[in-house]
Amino acid sequence: MKSFRKELVFNIPARRGLVNITGDVERAIVESGIREGLVLVNAMNITASVFVNDDESGLHSDFEKWLEGLAPEKPYDRYAHNGFEDNADAHLKRTIMGREAVCAVTDGKLDFGTWEQIFYYEFDGKRKKRVLVKIIGE
Repeated sequence: MKSFRKELVFNIPARRGLVNITGDVERAIVESGIREGLVLVNAMNITASVFVNDDESGLHSDFEKWLEGLAPEKPYDRYAHNGFEDNADAHLKRTIMGREAVCAVTDGKLDFGTWEQIFYYEFDGKRKKRVLVKIIGE
């Protein structure tokens, strides 16, 4: 069995942002040479998420509204975590959306259903963050 590791780097200019990273993952699969296996894609920061869903702007807007309703950014003093930082809501949003996605690789491609895409969701941006792409297989 072979393994391949690659890091993607993001610097979202706003506090929150959603990025379709499916193409980045597909390029990593090609680069790996692995034809059959699994790919793990995970946010390497506690205030960001990786997940699989539909690339549709209405749904993206719904995510933002839903998450803000569950864990509103402000007022900052509502959270015990907020001390020198103001990102408690980002930690909670990441917990809801998840840390990672594990996807099948078949014949050198993501083995996805209709509409499935991989997303990076930043909840506390304005600085460099990393995403790990780890592929194992043959």
